[in-house]
Amino acid sequence: MKPNLSIFSVVALLAAGVSSAQVTKYVRYSDGGRTSFGVLEGDQIRELDRSPIEGAKPTGKTVALSSVRLLAPVEPSKVIAVGLNYKSHIGNATPAAYPPLFAKLPTCIVGPEADIVYPQGASNVHFEGELVVVIGKKASRVSKAEAPQYIFGVTAGNDVSERNWQRDDLQWFRAKASDTFGPLGPYLVTGLNHNDLLLQTRVNGKVLQKQRTSDLLFDVEDIVSYISQFVTLMPGDVIYTGTPGTTSAMSPGDVVEIEIEGVGILRNKIAASSTDH
Repeated sequence: MKPNLSIFSVVALLAAGVSSAQVTKYVRYSDGGRTSFGVLEGDQIRELDRSPIEGAKPTGKTVALSSVRLLAPVEPSKVIAVGLNYKSHIGNATPAAYPPLFAKLPTCIVGPEADIVYPQGASNVHFEGELVVVIGKKASRVSKAEAPQYIFGVTAGNDVSERNWQRDDLQWFRAKASDTFGPLGPYLVTGLNHNDLLLQTRVNGKVLQKQRTSDLLFDVEDIVSYISQFVTLMPGDVIYTGTPGTTSAMSPGDVVEIEIEGVGILRNKIAASSTDH
């Protein structure tokens, strides 16, 4: 039997500072109304028989990337986010003693090129470009040292936020979890050093956020371990790790791009709300 270095082992090695040239990009896509998973190889997708998190195998079929519609790369049961996790975002405020957490809803997740829709009554919707961690196996009360074993890979995310609702509501239910407020993608990537990647956010081509994930106040392993002390993380769950710098309001017609080194560009257009039901 040939030795097999699992994805979890590769990620653990990376977290320990050991480099690896094996970077894999997974996609979830719609092709003729059928949803599939695949491995991106250049401009071609090699179809898989299931989610890569579930130990997928190639089906033998390939399809051109240009001929399919990319979807969010995972369908999480939980969407957890960390706030105030870059010094550039909190300014002169004192950093928290532990990762400040809140929840979004799985129904807020949309994929690349999907519209971010202003809900009825919204007037101050901001972008928040973030590195997003995808969990690979059930994690409960894991230590920081153990955390890399539970991380499958990373993707790019936009923690869209309605600032007026965030300020005024009892909880951030509307402000953070409205439909389309969780763009994710374009790819789920393994083999990257997630603790040192360049994150950039552009609106209409102008760079408005630019920082490396090495500047996170709580790194990926801290976050995974801390969350798992209270909530059991399941395969496919996602964690938005925080946004750097400042954010600003977007308007219908704007195009926002979240680019993460090694991951790709998550691109979405802002759309006005519709009164149609």
